[in-house]
Amino acid sequence: MTAGAVVRQVRDVEPGDHLCLPFSEDAEQREVAAAFITGGLARGERVLYFTDRRDPETVHSWLPAADLTAALRSGRLSVRTAEDSYLAGGRFDPDAMVAALKEETERSLRDGHAGLRVSGEMSWALRDVPGAEGLEDYERKVAAVFATGLSSAVCQYDTRRFGPARTRVFTRCHPGVVGMNALHHDGLVRIVPAYQAGHRTIRVTGTIDQGNAHGLAAALQTATGWDGDIHVDLSELEFIDVAGLRTLTLAAGHLDPARRLRLLHLAPMLHDIMHLVGWDREPQLVLTTEADRP
Repeated sequence: MTAGAVVRQVRDVEPGDHLCLPFSEDAEQREVAAAFITGGLARGERVLYFTDRRDPETVHSWLPAADLTAALRSGRLSVRTAEDSYLAGGRFDPDAMVAALKEETERSLRDGHAGLRVSGEMSWALRDVPGAEGLEDYERKVAAVFATGLSSAVCQYDTRRFGPARTRVFTRCHPGVVGMNALHHDGLVRIVPAYQAGHRTIRVTGTIDQGNAHGLAAALQTATGWDGDIHVDLSELEFIDVAGLRTLTLAAGHLDPARRLRLLHLAPMLHDIMHLVGWDREPQLVLTTEADRP
């Protein structure tokens, strides 16, 4: 995520939103995109999905069979390739694409749908495509389509392909970014699932104390249903008290003996506290400090 960007959960996307999904793991992209599609169908919206790296049948496989059949039969879901959407004229024309989305929005309303949802994989712009240099201009112009409050969009940028600098440029063309639904979110801490280096991870942002340590405990309990070790990214943790550290230690002790709770980017001072108390001797708890960050 880009520093300072407004982060929305995918379940909270509303008509009028024009959001960016910067992702670095296929599993993360699939989870957010599938939730965006099913959320729109549940609201009675028409959904357009524009693929690039995948064929439409792969996107279909992300959805429950019953939902997919009903959506395709009714016309509420359409999955198209980049060649049949962004590049329909043999090149990318920002103004033509903006006009096409306006027409798709109007068509959705005429056909009795509650609105329109659009999501597109933007990696086509990295190929030698005529007009691809106009993508930033398009992202700024198309915002007016969604500002009417009749449609919403999630634009997908693979940071592995676009690179950090270009991803930041396109992210800034959007009012906010979208991510996976939080496991716990209150005024002090946000605990969200993420994917890092192929591992499903819990990312903790903010402050944990005695008053909200139960939220951390609940998130860790959810993660016990995942496969393999539980990875907890603490790189964006601002503060955690003894109650929070104890919650992490207890969660590790309750795991199956073959599994580990791995704390990533633990501040050295917190490592020292856990050593002083003796919690670092919990055999199923693995501590990785900030100093170990690659």
